[in-house]
Amino acid sequence: MRLAYAALPLSGVCRHGDPLLYRTLGNHLVSIHWPIISQFVKNPFRIQVVDDRKAYTSLEILVAAFHIADVIDAKSSKSTIGILAPSGAAFPIVALAAWMCGKTVVPLNYLLKKEELQYVIDNCETDLVFSAQPLLDVMGYTPQVKKLVLLESCDFSGVPSPRLPARARDEDLAVLLYTSGTSGKPKGVMLSHGNLTSNIRQILKHIDFGPTDVVLGVLPQSHSFGMTVLTLLPLMCGSKVVYTARFMPPRLMKLIKQHRPTAFVAIPSMYNALMSVKDASAADFESFRFVVSGGEPLSAAIIDRFKERFGKTLNEGYGLTETGPVTNWCRPFEQRLHSVGPPLPEVQERIVDINTGQEVPQGEEGEVQMKGPNIMQGYYKLPEETAKAFTSDGYFRSGDIGRFDSDGHLYITGRLKEMLIIGGENVFPREIEEVLNKHPSIAASGVIGMTDPMRGELPIAFVEINEGKDFDERALMMHCRESLAGFKVPAKIVRVDQLPRNPTGKIMRRELKKLV
Repeated sequence: MRLAYAALPLSGVCRHGDPLLYRTLGNHLVSIHWPIISQFVKNPFRIQVVDDRKAYTSLEILVAAFHIADVIDAKSSKSTIGILAPSGAAFPIVALAAWMCGKTVVPLNYLLKKEELQYVIDNCETDLVFSAQPLLDVMGYTPQVKKLVLLESCDFSGVPSPRLPARARDEDLAVLLYTSGTSGKPKGVMLSHGNLTSNIRQILKHIDFGPTDVVLGVLPQSHSFGMTVLTLLPLMCGSKVVYTARFMPPRLMKLIKQHRPTAFVAIPSMYNALMSVKDASAADFESFRFVVSGGEPLSAAIIDRFKERFGKTLNEGYGLTETGPVTNWCRPFEQRLHSVGPPLPEVQERIVDINTGQEVPQGEEGEVQMKGPNIMQGYYKLPEETAKAFTSDGYFRSGDIGRFDSDGHLYITGRLKEMLIIGGENVFPREIEEVLNKHPSIAASGVIGMTDPMRGELPIAFVEINEGKDFDERALMMHCRESLAGFKVPAKIVRVDQLPRNPTGKIMRRELKKLV
Protein backbone atom coordinates (compact mmCIF):
# COMPACT_ATOMS: atom_id res chain seq x y z
CA MET A 1 0.00 0.00 0.00
CA ARG A 2 1.23 3.48 -0.81
CA LEU A 3 -0.04 6.60 0.90
CA ALA A 4 -0.47 9.41 -1.62
CA TYR A 5 -1.11 13.06 -0.83
CA ALA A 6 -2.99 15.40 -3.12
CA ALA A 7 -2.30 19.12 -2.80
CA LEU A 8 -4.27 20.40 0.19
CA PRO A 9 -5.79 23.92 0.18
CA LEU A 10 -4.95 24.72 3.74
CA SER A 11 -5.32 28.44 4.90
CA GLY A 12 -20.84 6.22 30.45
CA VAL A 13 -20.03 2.97 29.19
CA CYS A 14 -18.83 2.18 25.74
CA ARG A 15 -21.92 0.98 23.88
CA HIS A 16 -21.55 -2.63 22.76
CA GLY A 17 -18.23 -2.28 24.52
CA ASP A 18 -15.28 -4.58 24.17
CA PRO A 19 -14.39 -6.27 27.50
CA LEU A 20 -10.74 -6.23 26.42
CA LEU A 21 -10.99 -2.45 26.09
CA TYR A 22 -12.16 -2.16 29.69
CA ARG A 23 -9.41 -4.46 30.94
CA THR A 24 -6.82 -2.61 28.88
CA LEU A 25 -7.88 0.83 30.10
CA GLY A 26 -7.76 -0.43 33.66
CA ASN A 27 -4.31 -1.98 33.33
CA HIS A 28 -1.65 0.33 34.69
CA LEU A 29 1.08 -1.27 32.56
CA VAL A 30 -0.56 -0.89 29.13
CA SER A 31 0.24 1.78 26.56
CA ILE A 32 -2.20 4.07 24.77
CA HIS A 33 -1.72 2.18 21.49
CA TRP A 34 -2.51 -1.34 22.68
CA PRO A 35 -6.32 -0.86 22.80
CA ILE A 36 -6.16 0.61 19.27
CA ILE A 37 -4.12 -2.32 17.97
CA SER A 38 -6.59 -4.69 19.66
CA GLN A 39 -9.51 -3.08 17.80
CA PHE A 40 -7.62 -3.23 14.50
CA VAL A 41 -6.78 -6.93 14.90
CA LYS A 42 -10.38 -7.80 15.81
CA ASN A 43 -11.83 -5.99 12.78
CA PRO A 44 -9.05 -5.82 10.16
CA PHE A 45 -11.26 -5.10 7.14
CA ARG A 46 -13.51 -2.49 8.72
CA ILE A 47 -13.27 1.01 7.21
CA GLN A 48 -11.63 2.81 10.11
CA VAL A 49 -10.49 6.18 8.75
CA VAL A 50 -11.65 8.31 5.83
CA ASP A 51 -9.72 11.43 4.90
CA ASP A 52 -9.43 13.80 1.94
CA ARG A 53 -7.44 11.18 0.03
CA LYS A 54 -9.18 7.83 0.57
CA ALA A 55 -10.74 5.34 2.97
CA TYR A 56 -8.46 3.09 5.05
CA THR A 57 -9.23 -0.24 6.66
CA SER A 58 -7.90 -1.08 10.11
CA LEU A 59 -5.43 -3.48 8.54
CA GLU A 60 -4.07 -0.86 6.15
CA ILE A 61 -3.43 1.55 9.00
CA LEU A 62 -1.78 -1.11 11.13
CA VAL A 63 0.49 -2.41 8.35
CA ALA A 64 1.45 1.15 7.40
CA ALA A 65 2.34 1.83 11.06
CA PHE A 66 4.65 -1.21 11.07
CA HIS A 67 6.36 0.14 7.93
CA ILE A 68 6.82 3.57 9.53
CA ALA A 69 8.22 1.87 12.65
CA ASP A 70 10.98 0.42 10.44
CA VAL A 71 11.76 3.95 9.20
CA ILE A 72 11.91 5.24 12.78
CA ASP A 73 14.29 2.46 13.79
CA ALA A 74 16.57 3.32 10.87
CA LYS A 75 16.58 7.11 11.14
CA SER A 76 15.98 8.22 14.74
CA SER A 77 18.15 8.01 17.83
CA LYS A 78 16.11 10.48 19.88
CA SER A 79 13.12 9.85 22.14
CA THR A 80 10.73 12.18 20.28
CA ILE A 81 9.14 11.90 16.82
CA GLY A 82 7.53 14.92 15.13
CA ILE A 83 4.35 14.70 13.03
CA LEU A 84 3.70 17.61 10.67
CA ALA A 85 0.62 16.58 8.71
CA PRO A 86 -2.93 17.74 7.95
CA SER A 87 -5.83 16.02 9.71
CA GLY A 88 -6.18 12.53 8.32
CA ALA A 89 -4.87 8.98 8.46
CA ALA A 90 -1.23 10.08 8.58
CA PHE A 91 -1.41 11.07 12.24
CA PRO A 92 -2.64 7.75 13.69
CA ILE A 93 -0.27 5.82 11.39
CA VAL A 94 2.85 7.70 12.49
CA ALA A 95 1.71 7.99 16.12
CA LEU A 96 1.11 4.24 16.36
CA ALA A 97 4.52 3.59 14.83
CA ALA A 98 6.23 5.93 17.27
CA TRP A 99 4.53 4.36 20.28
CA MET A 100 5.34 0.86 19.04
CA CYS A 101 8.99 1.97 19.00
CA GLY A 102 8.73 3.35 22.53
CA LYS A 103 8.94 6.98 21.37
CA THR A 104 7.11 10.15 22.39
CA VAL A 105 4.89 11.77 19.76
CA VAL A 106 5.21 15.52 19.12
CA PRO A 107 2.25 16.82 17.05
CA LEU A 108 3.44 19.84 15.05
CA ASN A 109 0.98 22.58 14.16
CA TYR A 110 1.34 23.58 10.50
CA LEU A 111 -0.56 26.82 11.20
CA LEU A 112 2.18 28.18 13.45
CA LYS A 113 4.48 30.89 12.23
CA LYS A 114 7.85 29.70 10.93
CA GLU A 115 9.75 30.85 14.01
CA GLU A 116 7.26 29.27 16.43
CA LEU A 117 7.31 25.91 14.65
CA GLN A 118 11.09 25.86 14.52
CA TYR A 119 11.21 26.66 18.24
CA VAL A 120 8.99 23.64 18.98
CA ILE A 121 11.15 21.32 16.85
CA ASP A 122 14.33 22.55 18.51
CA ASN A 123 12.85 22.51 22.01
CA CYS A 124 11.60 18.93 21.85
CA GLU A 125 15.03 17.83 20.55
CA THR A 126 13.64 15.54 17.87
CA ASP A 127 15.84 14.34 15.02
CA LEU A 128 13.00 13.02 12.85
CA VAL A 129 9.85 14.69 11.49
CA PHE A 130 7.28 13.07 9.19
CA SER A 131 5.48 15.38 6.77
CA ALA A 132 4.18 15.65 3.18
CA GLN A 133 5.50 17.84 0.35
CA PRO A 134 2.11 19.34 -0.62
CA LEU A 135 1.71 20.57 2.96
CA LEU A 136 5.20 22.08 2.97
CA ASP A 137 4.40 23.78 -0.33
CA VAL A 138 1.31 25.37 1.19
CA MET A 139 3.27 26.41 4.31
CA GLY A 140 5.87 28.04 2.09
CA TYR A 141 8.89 26.80 4.03
CA THR A 142 10.59 23.63 5.22
CA PRO A 143 11.43 23.38 8.93
CA GLN A 144 14.98 22.50 9.85
CA VAL A 145 15.48 19.04 11.37
CA LYS A 146 18.15 16.36 11.00
CA LYS A 147 15.80 13.96 9.17
CA LEU A 148 12.65 15.06 7.35
CA VAL A 149 10.74 12.10 5.90
CA LEU A 150 8.01 12.72 3.35
CA LEU A 151 5.22 10.20 3.72
CA GLU A 152 4.61 10.02 -0.02
CA SER A 153 8.20 8.81 -0.47
CA CYS A 154 7.84 5.94 2.02
CA ASP A 155 7.60 2.43 0.61
CA PHE A 156 4.55 0.67 2.03
CA SER A 157 4.86 -2.41 -0.20
CA GLY A 158 6.02 -5.80 1.01
CA VAL A 159 6.03 -7.12 4.53
CA PRO A 160 7.33 -4.91 7.36
CA SER A 161 9.62 -6.26 10.04
CA PRO A 162 7.85 -8.33 12.71
CA ARG A 163 7.89 -6.69 16.11
CA LEU A 164 6.20 -6.80 19.48
CA PRO A 165 4.94 -3.24 20.06
CA ALA A 166 6.55 -1.62 23.08
CA ARG A 167 4.65 -1.32 26.32
CA ALA A 168 4.90 1.62 28.68
CA ARG A 169 4.22 2.51 32.28
CA ASP A 170 1.54 5.01 33.20
CA GLU A 171 4.10 7.75 33.80
CA ASP A 172 6.01 7.27 30.53
CA LEU A 173 5.47 10.14 28.10
CA ALA A 174 3.16 9.42 25.18
CA VAL A 175 2.76 12.93 23.77
CA LEU A 176 4.56 16.24 24.05
CA LEU A 177 1.85 18.68 23.00
CA TYR A 178 2.81 22.32 22.68
CA THR A 179 0.34 25.00 23.69
CA SER A 180 -0.35 27.82 21.28
CA GLY A 181 1.65 30.17 23.46
CA THR A 182 -0.95 32.56 24.87
CA SER A 183 1.93 34.28 26.62
CA GLY A 184 5.51 33.97 25.43
CA LYS A 185 6.86 30.92 23.63
CA PRO A 186 4.91 27.65 23.29
CA LYS A 187 5.19 25.32 26.27
CA GLY A 188 5.48 21.57 25.87
CA VAL A 189 2.74 19.84 27.84
CA MET A 190 3.89 16.38 28.93
CA LEU A 191 1.02 13.88 28.68
CA SER A 192 1.79 10.33 29.72
CA HIS A 193 0.28 7.06 28.57
CA GLY A 194 -1.63 7.04 31.85
CA ASN A 195 -2.94 10.57 31.31
CA LEU A 196 -4.36 9.74 27.88
CA THR A 197 -5.80 6.31 28.72
CA SER A 198 -7.37 7.83 31.82
CA ASN A 199 -9.03 10.61 29.82
CA ILE A 200 -10.48 8.12 27.33
CA ARG A 201 -11.75 5.98 30.22
CA GLN A 202 -13.31 9.04 31.84
CA ILE A 203 -15.10 10.04 28.62
CA LEU A 204 -16.47 6.51 28.13
CA LYS A 205 -17.81 6.47 31.68
CA HIS A 206 -19.51 9.80 31.00
CA ILE A 207 -21.16 9.22 27.59
CA ASP A 208 -22.70 6.37 25.62
CA PHE A 209 -20.26 5.91 22.76
CA GLY A 210 -19.14 2.89 20.77
CA PRO A 211 -18.39 1.08 17.50
CA THR A 212 -21.62 2.09 15.76
CA ASP A 213 -20.77 5.79 16.10
CA VAL A 214 -19.22 7.80 13.28
CA VAL A 215 -17.03 10.78 14.20
CA LEU A 216 -16.51 13.80 11.95
CA GLY A 217 -13.18 15.50 12.59
CA VAL A 218 -12.00 18.87 11.35
CA LEU A 219 -10.02 20.18 14.32
CA PRO A 220 -6.25 19.81 13.81
CA GLN A 221 -4.79 16.65 15.33
CA SER A 222 -1.99 18.84 16.65
CA HIS A 223 -4.64 20.31 18.99
CA SER A 224 -5.54 18.43 22.17
CA PHE A 225 -9.23 18.07 21.28
CA GLY A 226 -8.37 16.89 17.77
CA MET A 227 -5.87 14.37 19.11
CA THR A 228 -7.80 12.88 22.03
CA VAL A 229 -11.49 13.26 21.18
CA LEU A 230 -11.31 13.02 17.39
CA THR A 231 -8.47 10.50 17.04
CA LEU A 232 -7.72 8.38 20.11
CA LEU A 233 -11.31 8.04 21.33
CA PRO A 234 -12.85 6.70 18.08
CA LEU A 235 -9.89 4.46 17.27
CA MET A 236 -9.94 2.90 20.74
CA CYS A 237 -13.70 2.32 20.49
CA GLY A 238 -13.63 1.03 16.94
CA SER A 239 -15.69 3.95 15.63
CA LYS A 240 -15.22 5.12 12.06
CA VAL A 241 -13.72 8.61 11.88
CA VAL A 242 -13.96 10.96 8.91
CA TYR A 243 -11.38 13.75 8.60
CA THR A 244 -11.07 16.77 6.38
CA ALA A 245 -7.91 18.87 6.54
CA ARG A 246 -9.48 22.27 6.09
CA PHE A 247 -12.69 23.72 7.47
CA MET A 248 -14.80 24.60 4.44
CA PRO A 249 -18.54 24.65 5.25
CA PRO A 250 -19.74 23.32 1.85
CA ARG A 251 -17.18 20.49 2.00
CA LEU A 252 -18.21 19.66 5.55
CA MET A 253 -21.89 19.52 4.65
CA LYS A 254 -21.05 17.14 1.80
CA LEU A 255 -19.29 14.82 4.25
CA ILE A 256 -22.24 15.02 6.64
CA LYS A 257 -24.66 13.98 3.89
CA GLN A 258 -22.36 11.17 2.75
CA HIS A 259 -21.25 9.61 6.04
CA ARG A 260 -24.12 10.46 8.42
CA PRO A 261 -21.87 11.09 11.45
CA THR A 262 -23.17 10.74 14.98
CA ALA A 263 -20.57 12.95 16.69
CA PHE A 264 -19.00 16.28 15.83
CA VAL A 265 -16.75 18.52 17.93
CA ALA A 266 -15.92 22.03 16.73
CA ILE A 267 -15.37 25.58 17.94
CA PRO A 268 -18.21 28.16 18.01
CA SER A 269 -17.03 30.06 14.92
CA MET A 270 -17.29 26.83 12.91
CA TYR A 271 -20.90 26.30 13.94
CA ASN A 272 -21.61 29.90 13.04
CA ALA A 273 -20.06 29.36 9.59
CA LEU A 274 -22.07 26.17 8.95
CA MET A 275 -25.23 28.25 9.10
CA SER A 276 -24.03 30.12 6.01
CA VAL A 277 -24.49 27.01 3.83
CA LYS A 278 -27.74 27.76 2.03
CA ASP A 279 -28.76 24.21 1.14
CA ALA A 280 -28.08 22.77 4.62
CA SER A 281 -31.18 21.60 6.46
CA ALA A 282 -32.27 19.97 9.70
CA ALA A 283 -32.55 16.64 7.88
CA ASP A 284 -28.78 16.67 7.33
CA PHE A 285 -28.21 16.68 11.09
CA GLU A 286 -30.68 13.96 12.06
CA SER A 287 -27.91 11.39 12.57
CA PHE A 288 -26.04 13.50 15.15
CA ARG A 289 -26.12 12.30 18.75
CA PHE A 290 -23.36 14.60 20.02
CA VAL A 291 -22.86 18.14 18.69
CA VAL A 292 -20.21 19.58 20.98
CA SER A 293 -18.59 23.00 21.14
CA GLY A 294 -15.28 23.68 22.85
CA GLY A 295 -12.14 25.78 22.68
CA GLU A 296 -13.78 29.15 23.27
CA PRO A 297 -17.00 30.58 24.75
CA LEU A 298 -20.22 29.61 22.97
CA SER A 299 -22.64 32.51 22.65
CA ALA A 300 -26.37 32.22 23.25
CA ALA A 301 -26.94 33.69 19.78
CA ILE A 302 -25.17 30.77 18.06
CA ILE A 303 -26.99 28.21 20.24
CA ASP A 304 -30.38 29.71 19.39
CA ARG A 305 -29.71 30.09 15.68
CA PHE A 306 -28.29 26.56 15.34
CA LYS A 307 -31.24 25.05 17.20
CA GLU A 308 -33.73 26.97 15.07
CA ARG A 309 -31.97 26.13 11.78
CA PHE A 310 -30.95 22.50 12.32
CA GLY A 311 -33.01 21.30 15.27
CA LYS A 312 -29.94 20.34 17.32
CA THR A 313 -28.82 21.74 20.67
CA LEU A 314 -25.14 22.57 20.94
CA ASN A 315 -23.55 21.27 24.13
CA GLU A 316 -20.36 22.68 25.54
CA GLY A 317 -17.32 20.77 26.69
CA TYR A 318 -14.35 22.07 28.61
CA GLY A 319 -10.75 21.19 29.15
CA LEU A 320 -7.19 22.32 28.59
CA THR A 321 -4.18 20.85 26.87
CA GLU A 322 -2.78 20.25 30.35
CA THR A 323 -5.79 18.13 31.34
CA GLY A 324 -5.74 15.60 28.55
CA PRO A 325 -7.91 17.65 27.61
CA VAL A 326 -11.50 16.80 28.64
CA THR A 327 -12.58 17.59 32.21
CA ASN A 328 -16.24 18.59 31.71
CA TRP A 329 -18.89 17.69 29.15
CA CYS A 330 -22.50 18.83 29.10
CA ARG A 331 -24.41 15.81 27.77
CA PRO A 332 -27.44 16.35 25.50
CA PHE A 333 -30.00 15.43 28.16
CA GLU A 334 -28.63 17.90 30.71
CA GLN A 335 -28.04 20.97 28.52
CA ARG A 336 -28.24 24.36 30.20
CA LEU A 337 -27.14 27.71 28.79
CA HIS A 338 -23.41 28.45 29.16
CA SER A 339 -22.74 25.35 31.28
CA VAL A 340 -19.82 23.15 30.26
CA GLY A 341 -21.36 20.34 32.29
CA PRO A 342 -20.34 18.42 35.39
CA PRO A 343 -16.82 17.08 35.93
CA LEU A 344 -16.03 13.76 34.28
CA PRO A 345 -15.66 10.71 36.54
CA GLU A 346 -12.38 10.71 38.49
CA VAL A 347 -11.99 14.48 38.05
CA GLN A 348 -12.06 16.56 41.22
CA GLU A 349 -12.83 20.25 40.75
CA ARG A 350 -13.08 23.20 43.09
CA ILE A 351 -13.53 26.96 42.88
CA VAL A 352 -11.17 29.09 44.96
CA ASP A 353 -10.98 32.78 45.76
CA ILE A 354 -8.44 34.44 43.45
CA ASN A 355 -6.97 36.43 46.35
CA THR A 356 -7.01 34.03 49.30
CA GLY A 357 -6.90 30.65 47.57
CA GLN A 358 -9.71 29.44 49.82
CA GLU A 359 -12.60 27.42 48.39
CA VAL A 360 -15.68 29.60 47.85
CA PRO A 361 -19.33 28.72 48.55
CA GLN A 362 -21.39 27.14 45.77
CA GLY A 363 -22.54 29.73 43.26
CA GLU A 364 -19.65 32.15 43.82
CA GLU A 365 -16.95 32.79 41.22
CA GLY A 366 -13.27 32.00 41.52
CA GLU A 367 -10.44 30.15 39.84
CA VAL A 368 -11.25 26.65 38.61
CA GLN A 369 -8.78 24.08 39.94
CA MET A 370 -8.79 20.36 39.23
CA LYS A 371 -7.13 17.09 40.11
CA GLY A 372 -7.27 13.68 38.41
CA PRO A 373 -5.32 10.96 36.59
CA ASN A 374 -5.67 12.89 33.31
CA ILE A 375 -3.68 15.92 34.51
CA MET A 376 -0.32 16.46 32.80
CA GLN A 377 3.07 15.47 34.16
CA GLY A 378 4.30 19.04 33.77
CA TYR A 379 5.82 21.45 31.24
CA TYR A 380 8.81 20.12 29.31
CA LYS A 381 12.11 21.49 30.63
CA LEU A 382 10.24 24.15 32.65
CA PRO A 383 10.33 23.05 36.31
CA GLU A 384 9.49 26.49 37.68
CA GLU A 385 6.48 26.85 35.36
CA THR A 386 5.38 23.36 36.36
CA ALA A 387 5.61 24.20 40.06
CA LYS A 388 3.53 27.36 39.57
CA ALA A 389 0.84 25.37 37.74
CA PHE A 390 0.00 23.27 40.80
CA THR A 391 -1.14 24.07 44.32
CA SER A 392 0.59 22.64 47.36
CA ASP A 393 -2.10 19.95 47.62
CA GLY A 394 -1.76 18.89 44.00
CA TYR A 395 -4.57 20.74 42.21
CA PHE A 396 -3.89 22.12 38.74
CA ARG A 397 -4.48 25.87 38.43
CA SER A 398 -6.54 26.30 35.26
CA GLY A 399 -6.32 30.09 35.16
CA ASP A 400 -10.02 30.12 34.24
CA ILE A 401 -12.71 31.79 36.32
CA GLY A 402 -15.91 29.88 36.92
CA ARG A 403 -18.67 28.84 39.30
CA PHE A 404 -20.76 25.78 40.10
CA ASP A 405 -24.54 25.70 40.18
CA SER A 406 -26.53 23.69 42.73
CA ASP A 407 -26.36 20.58 40.50
CA GLY A 408 -22.59 20.63 40.19
CA HIS A 409 -22.50 22.01 36.66
CA LEU A 410 -19.54 24.24 35.86
CA TYR A 411 -19.84 27.66 34.20
CA ILE A 412 -16.69 29.30 32.81
CA THR A 413 -17.05 33.06 33.15
CA GLY A 414 -13.61 34.44 32.34
CA ARG A 415 -9.87 34.06 32.19
CA LEU A 416 -7.85 35.10 35.24
CA LYS A 417 -4.99 36.66 33.24
CA GLU A 418 -7.47 38.63 31.12
CA MET A 419 -9.43 40.02 34.06
CA LEU A 420 -9.85 43.80 34.07
CA ILE A 421 -9.89 45.89 37.23
CA ILE A 422 -12.11 48.91 36.67
CA GLY A 423 -12.47 51.28 39.58
CA GLY A 424 -11.60 48.44 41.94
CA GLU A 425 -14.18 46.08 40.40
CA ASN A 426 -13.24 42.78 38.72
CA VAL A 427 -14.59 42.59 35.17
CA PHE A 428 -14.15 39.70 32.75
CA PRO A 429 -14.08 40.35 28.98
CA ARG A 430 -16.39 37.41 28.29
CA GLU A 431 -19.31 39.11 30.04
CA ILE A 432 -19.05 42.16 27.79
CA GLU A 433 -18.45 40.07 24.68
CA GLU A 434 -21.55 38.00 25.38
CA VAL A 435 -23.69 41.14 25.36
CA LEU A 436 -22.07 42.50 22.20
CA ASN A 437 -22.50 39.19 20.37
CA LYS A 438 -26.25 39.31 20.93
CA HIS A 439 -26.54 42.40 18.73
CA PRO A 440 -27.67 41.44 15.20
CA SER A 441 -24.87 43.42 13.55
CA ILE A 442 -22.05 41.67 15.44
CA ALA A 443 -20.37 38.52 14.08
CA ALA A 444 -17.75 38.30 16.85
CA SER A 445 -16.11 40.52 19.45
CA GLY A 446 -13.03 40.78 21.60
CA VAL A 447 -12.64 42.98 24.68
CA ILE A 448 -9.42 44.11 26.34
CA GLY A 449 -8.41 46.66 28.93
CA MET A 450 -6.73 50.03 28.32
CA THR A 451 -4.84 51.72 31.15
CA ASP A 452 -6.69 54.69 32.62
CA PRO A 453 -5.15 56.99 35.29
CA MET A 454 -8.51 57.56 37.02
CA ARG A 455 -10.17 54.12 36.95
CA GLY A 456 -7.20 51.77 36.51
CA GLU A 457 -8.50 50.27 33.28
CA LEU A 458 -11.22 50.88 30.74
CA PRO A 459 -12.79 48.21 28.51
CA ILE A 460 -12.19 48.57 24.76
CA ALA A 461 -14.14 46.37 22.35
CA PHE A 462 -13.15 45.23 18.86
CA VAL A 463 -15.92 43.83 16.66
CA GLU A 464 -16.42 42.00 13.39
CA ILE A 465 -19.60 43.08 11.58
CA ASN A 466 -21.99 40.65 9.91
CA GLU A 467 -22.16 40.89 6.13
CA GLY A 468 -24.79 43.38 5.03
CA LYS A 469 -24.94 45.12 8.41
CA ASP A 470 -23.76 48.61 9.32
CA PHE A 471 -21.37 49.55 12.10
CA ASP A 472 -22.97 52.02 14.49
CA GLU A 473 -20.84 52.60 17.58
CA ARG A 474 -23.48 54.72 19.30
CA ALA A 475 -26.16 52.06 18.83
CA LEU A 476 -23.81 49.38 20.16
CA MET A 477 -23.03 51.50 23.21
CA MET A 478 -26.74 51.86 23.93
CA HIS A 479 -27.18 48.12 23.47
CA CYS A 480 -24.46 47.47 26.08
CA ARG A 481 -25.98 49.92 28.56
CA GLU A 482 -29.22 47.95 28.51
CA SER A 483 -27.52 44.84 29.92
CA LEU A 484 -24.31 45.96 31.64
CA ALA A 485 -23.44 48.06 34.64
CA GLY A 486 -22.14 51.47 33.60
CA PHE A 487 -18.52 50.75 34.45
CA LYS A 488 -18.59 47.64 32.22
CA VAL A 489 -19.78 49.46 29.10
CA PRO A 490 -16.88 49.75 26.61
CA ALA A 491 -15.25 53.16 26.52
CA LYS A 492 -14.73 52.62 22.80
CA ILE A 493 -15.91 50.12 20.18
CA VAL A 494 -13.65 49.61 17.18
CA ARG A 495 -14.58 47.87 13.94
CA VAL A 496 -12.02 45.46 12.48
CA ASP A 497 -12.24 43.38 9.32
CA GLN A 498 -11.06 40.28 11.13
CA LEU A 499 -10.27 39.58 14.77
CA PRO A 500 -6.86 37.96 15.37
CA ARG A 501 -7.22 34.25 16.09
CA ASN A 502 -4.84 31.47 17.02
CA PRO A 503 -4.50 28.29 14.91
CA THR A 504 -7.57 26.74 16.56
CA GLY A 505 -9.76 29.80 15.97
CA LYS A 506 -9.68 31.30 19.45
CA ILE A 507 -9.57 35.11 19.59
CA MET A 508 -6.16 36.31 20.78
CA ARG A 509 -6.74 39.27 23.06
CA ARG A 510 -3.01 39.90 23.41
CA GLU A 511 -2.90 40.74 19.71
CA LEU A 512 -5.77 43.18 20.19
CA LYS A 513 -3.70 45.02 22.78
CA LYS A 514 -1.25 45.91 20.01
CA LEU A 515 -4.05 47.81 18.28
CA VAL A 516 -4.79 50.08 21.24
